[in-house]
Amino acid sequence: MDKSMIKSNRLVSQFFLVGFLAVAVIFAGCEKDASVAPENDTEEQLYDIETTLEMITENPEFLQEDGNSDLKRWRKFPTFRNLTYALFKTRLFGTVVRNQFTVFAPTDEAFEKLFDQIGVKSIREVPSEQLKTILLYHVVAGKVKSTQLSNGFVPTLNGAAFEVNLDNGVMINNAEVQYADIRALNGIIHIIDEVLLPPTQNLVEIAQANEAFSILVQAVIKADLAETLAAGGPFTVFAPTDDAFVALLDELGPDVNSLDDIPVDLLTQVLLYHVVDGRVYSSDLPAGPADVPTLQGETFAIDVTIPSITDANSREAGLVGTLLNIQGTNGVIHVIDRVILPTLP
Repeated sequence: MDKSMIKSNRLVSQFFLVGFLAVAVIFAGCEKDASVAPENDTEEQLYDIETTLEMITENPEFLQEDGNSDLKRWRKFPTFRNLTYALFKTRLFGTVVRNQFTVFAPTDEAFEKLFDQIGVKSIREVPSEQLKTILLYHVVAGKVKSTQLSNGFVPTLNGAAFEVNLDNGVMINNAEVQYADIRALNGIIHIIDEVLLPPTQNLVEIAQANEAFSILVQAVIKADLAETLAAGGPFTVFAPTDDAFVALLDELGPDVNSLDDIPVDLLTQVLLYHVVDGRVYSSDLPAGPADVPTLQGETFAIDVTIPSITDANSREAGLVGTLLNIQGTNGVIHVIDRVILPTLP
C-alpha cells in the first residue's frame, strides 16, 4: 500500500498529553501462546503505530509479508477502523504518532462487543471524554514486547493499571492477546479481542457501593477525609471491613461502643495509617516482610507471603486474598480483616 495515500487522509491534531507520569514496566521473560510477528530487519520497513493499524485494516496480508504469520485461524481478519477513528475523535492521534508506546489494540469486532455492552450503535455515540479514558487504558509507555511480560499489573497512560495473566495464553484483564509484537516505527502493537474498560469509580464511591464498608465510610466522613480520598491521590487504601471495626470497638473496652466514642483526632490518625501514597498493587510488593510508609507518618510491616500486616503495636491483620487490587479512578483498595493502629498516645 502507498504510504502517502494513507497519510493524505489524516487530520493533523495539535493535542499533547499534559502531566504524563506513566512509566513503562519491564518484565521477566515468559511462555506465551499468542502468535508473534517476527521483527523487521530494517527501520525503513516500519511505519508509525497509527499507519500500521491502517495498513493492517486495508490489507490483512500486511501481517504475513514475511510468510510466517498464520491468518487462517481468524474468524474475521483484524481491522481497526473504530480504533483509528477514536484516536482522531479524542485528539490522541498526535500523541500516539509522536511518542514511543506499546498499544494493546482492540479489533473492530472487539468494539462491536463493547457497543452491545454499553447500549450504543457506533463509536460516534460514545462521548469523547469517556472514549479518551478508555483509549489511554490501552497504552503503555515505551516498547514492551510479549516476552517482557509477567503476571502482575502494568501501569497505563490512563493512570490505572491492567492485569497481565500468563497462566493460559496472554490475558490482559479479560482480553486475550491474539497477535503479539507487531513492530511500528514508534512502538509495539499487540492485538486483543476485547476492549479494556478502566475503573470508573473513585475510592470513596467504591466503599459506598459495598455494604461491607459502611462503618469505614462513616469513619471517613466523621474524620472529614471523604473529599481527600475521593478527589486526591492516587492512594492505596488498606480497607478494614465492618466486622473489623466491630472487633476494634470490643478491643478498646466497654467505654467505646461506637465511632462517636472515638475522638475525631484519634480517628483521623487511625484512618490515615491505612492509606499509602501512590498505587501499590500486590504484585509490586516484595516477597517477605517490608516496611510501608503511611500518610499518618508511621509505617506498618507487610508480608505478602503470609499474607499479613503487622502494625506499630505488633497487632496482626490479614489481607483478604480474594479482595486485593480493587481499582478506582484514583487508587487501589486492598481489603484487610482487622483495623491496624499507629502508636497510640
